[in-house]
Amino acid sequence: MRLPWLVRAMSKASDRAYEQIRDLILSGGLKPGSQIKEEELAASCGVSRTPVRDAMSRLENELFIYRSESQRSFVNEWSRSDVEEVFTLRTMLESHAAGRAAQRASAEVVARLQANNAAIALAIRRPVPDVDAFLRLNREYHATILEAAASDRLAVMLNRLVLQPIVHRTALRYDRAQLERSLSEHEEIVAAIAKRDPDWASAVMTSHIRRAYHVYADSKDAGAAA
Repeated sequence: MRLPWLVRAMSKASDRAYEQIRDLILSGGLKPGSQIKEEELAASCGVSRTPVRDAMSRLENELFIYRSESQRSFVNEWSRSDVEEVFTLRTMLESHAAGRAAQRASAEVVARLQANNAAIALAIRRPVPDVDAFLRLNREYHATILEAAASDRLAVMLNRLVLQPIVHRTALRYDRAQLERSLSEHEEIVAAIAKRDPDWASAVMTSHIRRAYHVYADSKDAGAAA
């Protein structure tokens, strides 16, 4: 039986490894299709292989990495059709979540969402927009709506479709006008939730996710042309 302090220490090491490996994937330090080796990551993260193994299991569940038939791990690669399908599924689920949130959200949740939008406005209206802050606050915003939707099944399905590497790379290509457009959509969704209008909330969330997909697709097309 493991001692409580040992369990806590291993959990912290696993969390640290998870964050460092995820950041390497998001930053491009680990490129799509590249093999991930436990021993190399353990040395890089300054932990043993057990926390790295736990972290890689989490990243596999979140679709950051995949395991081959030979049990080797690789950074996930996304084809255009893969991304389009996942965005389509995410649109369906997130619009449903927004509709449920409009029927269930408390005044406290609405206030949290409004405060989140105010923080996003500060981040993106700096002389140089703080995209990292935007990404963190954007995750919190969508997580709050999902929490307000109050559906465990919906949460499980959506959490597998977050596509954080793609969200991150898309946001890095946002200009100031696109960041402002995203914020405007956030504000309209909150207005719909505050008015208890599920159809309105669902419709705006649908256009919000679809616009994000087309920003991603356009940036891929521009990269291919270049």
